[in-house]
Amino acid sequence: MSTKDALEQAEAQELDLVLIAGNAEPPVCRIADYGKFKYEQSKAKKANRRVVSELKGITMRPGIAEHDLGIIVRKATGFLEDGHKVRVVCRFRPRELVHPEVGQKKMMSIAEGVSEVGKLDKEPVLSGREMSMLLNPKASPGAKKDGKGQAKDEQDGDEAV
Repeated sequence: MSTKDALEQAEAQELDLVLIAGNAEPPVCRIADYGKFKYEQSKAKKANRRVVSELKGITMRPGIAEHDLGIIVRKATGFLEDGHKVRVVCRFRPRELVHPEVGQKKMMSIAEGVSEVGKLDKEPVLSGREMSMLLNPKASPGAKKDGKGQAKDEQDGDEAV
């Protein structure tokens, strides 16, 4: 169909002639509402965007209380469930550097506390007056989720009755 005929049809339907593939031979066009077409394109582009994981940081001291350590574990668990990496830093005062094993023990207890949702990526390492470790989120094997947040296996199981 010629361009002139296509434009006449589009005007008769009170729509626009939208170029889909300009490099094709012959060029591919569609009669559609241009505003709606652009909106659908932007929605598809946003849906295809990948979630970028951030590096979240948590700091503590080696003399941290047990209850405060539990709060740090809960906070780190939340970050890991959201898909972010977590860097845990233990800052030592000069007099506390005599016993770095105290800070390392606390950091390993944090790693054990988040072991269900995260894994230890980098062991605690002392550099200067800071000891740091890195936690990565665990990838849940097998259960791929659809857009509604349900595992696909759960949906198929109901229909087998």
